[in-house]
Amino acid sequence: MLAMDQGVVEEWLSEFKTLPDSAISTYAASLKDKGALVPALYKVIRENYSDLLEPVCHQLFEFYRSGEPQLQRFTLQFLPELLWSLLSVSAARDPHTSGCIEALLLGIYNLEIVDKDGQSKVLSFTVPSLSKPSVYHEPSAIGSMALTEGALANHGLSRVVYSGPHLQRETFTAQNRFEVLTFLLLCYNAALSYMTSTSLQSLCQLSSRVCICGYPRQQMRRYKGISTRLTVTSEFLVQLITGIHYALCNGEVELGSKALDDVLYRAQLELFPEALLVGNAIKSSLHSAALKSNNKEGARSIQVEITPTSSRISRNAVTSLSIRGHRWKRHESQEVSVDSEAALGGVAIPEISVTGVSGERMPNGDSLRPRVDGRALPDGDMLGAACEVSMDPRGHDSGTRGQEVRRQKSVRRMVENEGSGSASTGRSQY
Repeated sequence: MLAMDQGVVEEWLSEFKTLPDSAISTYAASLKDKGALVPALYKVIRENYSDLLEPVCHQLFEFYRSGEPQLQRFTLQFLPELLWSLLSVSAARDPHTSGCIEALLLGIYNLEIVDKDGQSKVLSFTVPSLSKPSVYHEPSAIGSMALTEGALANHGLSRVVYSGPHLQRETFTAQNRFEVLTFLLLCYNAALSYMTSTSLQSLCQLSSRVCICGYPRQQMRRYKGISTRLTVTSEFLVQLITGIHYALCNGEVELGSKALDDVLYRAQLELFPEALLVGNAIKSSLHSAALKSNNKEGARSIQVEITPTSSRISRNAVTSLSIRGHRWKRHESQEVSVDSEAALGGVAIPEISVTGVSGERMPNGDSLRPRVDGRALPDGDMLGAACEVSMDPRGHDSGTRGQEVRRQKSVRRMVENEGSGSASTGRSQY
C-alpha cells in the first residue's frame, strides 16, 4: 500500500472522531467529493494483514450505527469486497486475520434484523402471478391459459412470503454463515441504485470467484486465487443474480455477463432450481433487450418491458358493435332503394312540363306554374291548367287531343298519389 493512500485513510479516520453530532449530515454529503478515499479503502480491505484494517472496519461500523442513510450506503458499497475477504480467509483456514471483518458484518446484520424499538423485523415479499406482468415475464408471451375452475379461483390472488424473525448472531459458524451473508446481500440489493460502478464491479467479481473456485472453469477464467471449493446455498446465488442483473443494465455488461454465466454454471452443478429459474429468465430477457454499455454516469435503472396502458384494439378491428352497425347501414340502404323504386314504378321517368314552361320551386317542394292569364299557380292546380289547355279545341287536331288526354290522365294519377302520401319527395312528371 502506498504512503499516499495510507495518509488519506489515516486522515479519514481522524476527522470523523472530532465531528459533533450536528455536523454528521454535512460530513456525509461531503464524502462523495473525496475521490481518493474509496480506492484507498478497497486496498486496505484486500490486504488482510494491513494494520489499518481493524480501525477501518470499526469506522465503517460507526458509520452504519449512526443511522445516517448516506453513511450507511457508504458502508454498504464495500460489502461485496468484505464478503469475499471473509470467504477467502475461511477457505484458507486462517480465521485469525478476519476477526474484524466478521465483527463488522455481524454488527450490520444484528442492526438490520431489528427495528428502532429493538423488536425483530418480519419482512414480506409478494410473489408475482403469471396473469400479471413482472420483471421476468409478460402475460402476452405465455399464450392462452386454460380457464379451469382452479385457475379462476386463484386469479388475482397475491401470494405473500414472509422472512423472519431472524435470530441474533454473535459468531460465524458453518451452519449460519450463509444465512447471515444472504441477509446482508438482501440489504445491499435494497440500495443498489446508490451503489457506485466500483461496487458493482466488485459484486460481479465476487460472484464469479465464489462460483468457479475449485472447478474446471477456474482455468478458463485464468483466476489464480484460492483453488478451494466454497460451499454456497441457492438463496445466496439468487441474491447474487439480483445484483448482477442490475449491474448488467447499468454499464457493467462484460463483467455482468461473465458473472451470470458463472452463477448458472454453479447452479447447474449443484442442481439449485431457484437460481436456475431466476438466472435463465434474466439471460433470456437479455437477448431481446439492448444493453447500454455507456450508462455508467446516467440514472440507475433496470430495463423492464412495461405493459402499455392504452388499448391494443385497432380502430379497424372487427367487433360485434361494428358488425351490427354495418348490418344496420346495409338494411337502411336497401329500404331506401326499395322505396325509391316503388315511388318511380321501377322506371326512370324524365321530368316534362305540361305547359312547356319551366317554373320555380317553392319552399314546400311545389313548383310555380304560369297560368293562361299570367299568374303562377302551384302543382296542385296543374289539373286545372291542363284542363284549360285541353278545353280549347281550336288549333288541335285529333292526334293532339289524344295526346293531351293521356297527359291529363298521367297528371291526375300523380296528383292522387301525392295526396295519398305514397309519392316520393322528388316529384316527376310525365
